[in-house]
Amino acid sequence: MNEDTHKVTEMITQHRICMLTALGADEALQSWPMTVVKVEDDGELWFFSSTSAGPVAEIGEGSQVNLSFTGKDDWLSVHGSAVIITSEPKAREMWNEAAAAFYPDGPESKDLVLIRVRPEGAQYWESPGGAISTLFQWAKARITGEEIDAGESRTVNL
Repeated sequence: MNEDTHKVTEMITQHRICMLTALGADEALQSWPMTVVKVEDDGELWFFSSTSAGPVAEIGEGSQVNLSFTGKDDWLSVHGSAVIITSEPKAREMWNEAAAAFYPDGPESKDLVLIRVRPEGAQYWESPGGAISTLFQWAKARITGEEIDAGESRTVNL
């Protein structure tokens, strides 16, 4: 795993909750809050979902998606392809107590499916001190005429 891929994986692991965005049947972008259940060594991301949930209907047989993560002083956008997986053994492998709150019938729940996202690329921005520090840096740059130090931003191919 190269340094950029490691950085993206680290950010996902730290934040775990994201907004999953997909193009809906009506050609409008739609987003849903999701929690990453597992990040595989090859970078694949796994989510639990319900057969009746919005992302499942929109992803269908596969589509391009975007995952947006945010932290106190960093932001991450990951794009890739998503598919719906119906695999009780895979659900059992990833099962956790948080999932039990949503699926009381366990990994055997008929309503439970998995969403697998294969990342293709990412963009991240780290701004030490977060948004408030960035606003301060912006104001300082405007007053002094110095260049703003807005942190580090990178585009990564995965």
